[in-house]
Amino acid sequence: MTHTGSCHCGQVKFEVDGDIAGALACNCSICQRKGSLLWFVPRAQLRVTAGEDALATYTFNRHVIRHRFCPTCGIHPFAEATDPKGNAMAAINIRCLEDIDLEAIPVQHYDGRSK
Repeated sequence: MTHTGSCHCGQVKFEVDGDIAGALACNCSICQRKGSLLWFVPRAQLRVTAGEDALATYTFNRHVIRHRFCPTCGIHPFAEATDPKGNAMAAINIRCLEDIDLEAIPVQHYDGRSK
């Protein structure tokens, strides 16, 4: 299945392939403030269809996760990183996806604050 999503102002648009079996809610310092619900997919399944040149990047702590956001509206639609096995991954903020029922997606809580 292909899902479409965007930032709030629509400058950044994307598509991502896959079935959403669940999402992760992390309580680390940035995720808690953003309120993201994350779905992890191989980076190759994510295609930015508009605004890739407009995306800004924020890194912190160990600087291994590139938090991507729209500098116009401030929304963080996804992040990019490499998993421990060396695979390029994307963490999709499912709150930015169109036409999904957030209440129907099981959410796992992750204690990122203690990591």
